[in-house]
Amino acid sequence: MTTLDIAHRNNAPETDLDALVRRVDPDRWLASRFIADPKARADVIALYAFNYELARVAGGVSNALMGEIRLTWWREAMDEIAAGQPARRHPTVEAVVAAGYPLSALAEMAEARMADLDAAPFETEAQVLAYLDATAGAVTMLAAWRLDPKADLHAVQEAARAYGLAGLWRLKRAGVQRLPTDWTQGDVRRRVDAALGKARSALKALPIAAFPAAAPAALAKAQTGGRELSPFETQLRLTWAVATGRV
Repeated sequence: MTTLDIAHRNNAPETDLDALVRRVDPDRWLASRFIADPKARADVIALYAFNYELARVAGGVSNALMGEIRLTWWREAMDEIAAGQPARRHPTVEAVVAAGYPLSALAEMAEARMADLDAAPFETEAQVLAYLDATAGAVTMLAAWRLDPKADLHAVQEAARAYGLAGLWRLKRAGVQRLPTDWTQGDVRRRVDAALGKARSALKALPIAAFPAAAPAALAKAQTGGRELSPFETQLRLTWAVATGRV
């Protein structure tokens, strides 16, 4: 949760989703600049905006019940459309629906964020990986699917895990402890290294068009280091990743 989230949580929904994602999810936004097709890029941005709306719920409520209500709103918005009802009037809802993402997958993303309402750290590695697969993994797979529906979505799983682990480490540095309490920085970096090693092999099977979905994983190792990357470093690493097809 950032001060930006707090400032905006009670405001009207953002209508410029590209500007929103650029501000709140700059890594994925930068990676999306390598999507050549404007319509595909806009659809992926809509997905990232949807992910942001879900991810910010836990930090924007004073108790778990309010968080459940907000996440249920997003899940039910997808369920209603699947049942043939009109889309709720919200720019992000309208955009992800227009993009054609599987509604059941979007509903599952909302349900997965219920785990964020429990402030207790995960106890096991299996719990961490299950959470990452349902959150960062789901986002990455859906983005890859939109960029190439024929892509083997499992090819991006390890890349998503690496980037997700880095995200949980950054949360810990910000004072939100979700990783197991006995995991050190070295433990996280070893797991990120292992995931990246698997990802480099798996991503060889990913179509070039879908690679921007997995590109943020190229930042994971550096993000578990001792400092934040500068915008220039981030852009350079993402450019290298897309140019070489490696994370």
